[in-house]
Amino acid sequence: MNWLLVLAGAAVGAPLRYLVDRAVQERHDSVFPWGTFVVNAAACLVLGLLAGAVLAGAASSRWNLLLGTGLCGALSTYSTFSYETLRLAERGWRFLAAANVAASVLAGLGAVTLGSQVGRQLFG
Repeated sequence: MNWLLVLAGAAVGAPLRYLVDRAVQERHDSVFPWGTFVVNAAACLVLGLLAGAVLAGAASSRWNLLLGTGLCGALSTYSTFSYETLRLAERGWRFLAAANVAASVLAGLGAVTLGSQVGRQLFG
């Protein structure tokens, strides 16, 4: 049963990643990978909220499998982030590559921290 929960979450997360990435990137005339940045930060926020709810006892391990492992696992993308960062560096945009790394890590940590705190407050 657990793998079905992961599969269901991933079945929503993967197309959502694609659609959000394309929608965000189309709105920015930039070589910076804004779409990947947004989906990764959003996944961190959702995972933080979920963690806060789990820690507060308001969400079960099944929700963690569905939303945490399935949805957030498919929504976020470390491989695309890495590839896009490498591509920026190879094309001579080393500052943007470094900015992507720094901003992505800071945004991810900030989003998961904020989500966790909000989740604990809402569900605690």
